[in-house]
Amino acid sequence: MEKFIESDINKNIEKLDNMLYIGESFDVLKREFDIIDKKAVMYYINGFCENETIQKVQEFLCKLRDEKLPDNVEEFANNKIPYIQVNLFDEKYDVLTNLLSGVVCLIVDGYSKAMLIDVRSYPARNVEEPEKYKVLRGSRDGFVETLLMNTALIRRRIRDPEYMCEVLRVGKSSRTDVAICYIKGRADKKLLNYIKKQIKTIEIDALPMNQESLSECLHKGHWFNPFPKFRYTERPDTVAAEILEGQICILVDNSPAAMLLPTTIFDVIEEADDYYFPPITGTYLRLARTVITIMSLFLTPLFLLYTNNIDMVPDWLSFTKIMDYQNVPIFWQLLILELAVDGLKLAAINTPNTLNTPLSLIAAIIIGEFAVNTGWFNQQTMLYMAVVAIANFTHENYELAYSIKFLRMLILTLTQLFNLWGLIAGGILSSLTIVLNRTIARTSYIYPLYPFDFKQFMHRFFRVSIKNKKINKNINNKLKNNMSYINK
Repeated sequence: MEKFIESDINKNIEKLDNMLYIGESFDVLKREFDIIDKKAVMYYINGFCENETIQKVQEFLCKLRDEKLPDNVEEFANNKIPYIQVNLFDEKYDVLTNLLSGVVCLIVDGYSKAMLIDVRSYPARNVEEPEKYKVLRGSRDGFVETLLMNTALIRRRIRDPEYMCEVLRVGKSSRTDVAICYIKGRADKKLLNYIKKQIKTIEIDALPMNQESLSECLHKGHWFNPFPKFRYTERPDTVAAEILEGQICILVDNSPAAMLLPTTIFDVIEEADDYYFPPITGTYLRLARTVITIMSLFLTPLFLLYTNNIDMVPDWLSFTKIMDYQNVPIFWQLLILELAVDGLKLAAINTPNTLNTPLSLIAAIIIGEFAVNTGWFNQQTMLYMAVVAIANFTHENYELAYSIKFLRMLILTLTQLFNLWGLIAGGILSSLTIVLNRTIARTSYIYPLYPFDFKQFMHRFFRVSIKNKKINKNINNKLKNNMSYINK
């Protein structure tokens, strides 16, 4: 690394003034003062630091009298600076990165290292319940856009000295802080080393979309595979529980969501609320969520098969027959409604909160009523699509909802083209899409279904009491038959 800080303070000031564009960039501030008989300069970013703390530190240094400053910078930093978090750097990358991250940079004449005083106070919103991840019962704090606050929320729940939080930087221009959180002895070492290596070797200018940009760099999968390889959550209790189970958490600065890996299809369906209720209630919620997810995949294709083979309908289901004339084929009605539902979702996101409810009522009632009366759609089609649209909200994962949606549209198309055989082929193809998938650790996406682990399989669907769970510091040994890592 390039040695950047010299003992001659005038040279240091000249270099930093040119690099930081002092006088042109209004938020980069510089303050020169004297410490006894030596010239000193302080650089910091306005809005990132506690002004009162900076003022007190400077006031203390200016009041030093009738004493000689130490010859080495280490002694000066330890004995003369009245603050705890002080680091010494002399390399260009370290100095500039810390300074632009909000750390105060103090340089004193005669010392060949810069003193970085961490008095950062990032602008941040209050810790509150996440809007997307509503809590039925449990902690109502949630992650925010400040990395330090997020790591503190996890540390508050895990007071184990084996818990580690390592910070790496990604992006040539952004130099975004990325934290890797895990517990030694519980997280898989091969996967952990693989993740660290991948993050360190990322060569991009920035992470404009935070976690999504990072996930695309970590997992170079097929673009046509929509199933999530990471689990996202804004709930600290969920993250703490998964870390204790041996998973790895990745936090990205400026993002309020955490990434959990490795992730299987059962991890995505599972929610923290299952554990805040008695075992019987948690089991029911988990089973209901699974059944509803499967139903949302096959409901409209089965309805299409039924309308295309009306003569095969038994008498006890005769009341479900479509008796009205169909101006638009059922297949095209379902496809149009699939697109319309997404249109309503996007409209709801961009609608001001004060108008969200009335406009939703207009869309659901007035537009739906007129769409049926004018002959575009029939009532059965509207009913089944409404059930499917609501079913997508039974789990919190957006990626899984759209994965199910894409597979449902594929099965619809095959059913329209090949009738019953198309439905069967679509079901088999959808199953293979999930079965042949792999996690980022190159393990089975449907573990513990394959390789089959009866005990873990039952735990996925039946919530057991916490007192029946055994503490195992090497929890990931339960996946020993499932480990198949990328050859380096």
